[in-house]
Amino acid sequence: MGEILNEPVVESTQSCSKCGAALVNGKPAVAGVPGKPACDVCGAALVPVQVVGATDSMPPPVQPRGRNPLALVVVAIVAAAMLYFGLHTTRRSGANHPAAAGYGPAPDFTLETLDGKNLSLSQLHGKAVLVNFWATWCGPCRIETPWLVQLQNQYGSQGLQVIGVAMDDSGKDEIAKFAKEMGVNYPVLLGKEAVGDAYGGVPALPETFFVDRDGKIVDRIIGLKGRSEIEDSVKKALGT
Repeated sequence: MGEILNEPVVESTQSCSKCGAALVNGKPAVAGVPGKPACDVCGAALVPVQVVGATDSMPPPVQPRGRNPLALVVVAIVAAAMLYFGLHTTRRSGANHPAAAGYGPAPDFTLETLDGKNLSLSQLHGKAVLVNFWATWCGPCRIETPWLVQLQNQYGSQGLQVIGVAMDDSGKDEIAKFAKEMGVNYPVLLGKEAVGDAYGGVPALPETFFVDRDGKIVDRIIGLKGRSEIEDSVKKALGT
């Protein structure tokens, strides 16, 4: 550690408190007791004032705090990820596609079912179709699935057909296991990104499209909604 140097202390007086005479520095202005300066006008004792060297009175310079390089890297990664997913979602959103706006003809598709068969939306012409995009890892989908099972039971005889399109990377066995645990009573298809893109990119799961008997989308629900709201959309698709 460096040695601290003491600056010399200068003893000073300002002015006589009694007569107002000018200050006297260092030694007494008149003969008197050594070390006790006195006013050379009225003889009153002067009170010395200690003035500390300027370098001692100045606060030490504040060192700028260095930024954590790791924190800067994390911020850069988060910003890049937000930009990427924002652009990716915009690209896949299909805002100009009729399906994205919840109206117009429903895009046809053909996907494989869990039992290895193919099912096309066009095969269900004449029925009201509930197309539900979901995933096994989706918590809200787990809440919603039992409602879809109930609606299939309740409105199946009136022409409703629920279709579940699995949009995750789980294998067929994992999807089938999930469907069995949830008591799914409608076809579950293995989804593809191209189908999701045709329906506006499917920005959130679950996402459900309601197709009427003529193959037109009449309603769309993004995310988890109440059972009654889903049922109202089913009735709209049925034309009741």
